[in-house]
Amino acid sequence: MLQKIRSNNGLQLFLGLITGICFGFLLQKGGVTNYDVILGQLLLTDFIVLKVMLSAVIMGMILVHALRSMGLATLHPKPGSLGATAIGGLIFGVGFAVLGYCPGIIAGAVGQGWLDVLVGGLIGIMAGAGIFAHLYPGLQRGLLQKGDFGDLTIPRFLKVNPWAVVIPVAIMLILFLYWLELMGL
Repeated sequence: MLQKIRSNNGLQLFLGLITGICFGFLLQKGGVTNYDVILGQLLLTDFIVLKVMLSAVIMGMILVHALRSMGLATLHPKPGSLGATAIGGLIFGVGFAVLGYCPGIIAGAVGQGWLDVLVGGLIGIMAGAGIFAHLYPGLQRGLLQKGDFGDLTIPRFLKVNPWAVVIPVAIMLILFLYWLELMGL
């Protein structure tokens, strides 16, 4: 079945669309498409966004590695560098600070009908992507390659089975989420 999906681009696009709609729906139901919730997170007074995102990280991490362990998925980590991470973080951070939304939440908020996000968010994404594409050739030869670490993952760096990282990290994140609830955050 998975081979059939991999060989059918139309089916992949359809599944991606359905997954994206579900993701946006869950973001909206979780309350993270609301500007006041985002602002509360940035001011460290409302931790709904952190709770939703960490829950997604825990589930994604466990499910991806379960699929990999069953031979149903193969991981293809993209190469990275400290320079690329810094540039990406800067672009993401500036956009987030100016508009108050991140790209995934922009899609959910647009679907919910927020016009400020439709105009500011989509224009910001397109402008940011255009500027980055224009600067990319120069950045690729310089800053993006600084501190190159290739496709190294934490389990490969530690020379351990991925589950030796996944399980403790999942437990720590669950305990952190539990602590946030106990503190009323």
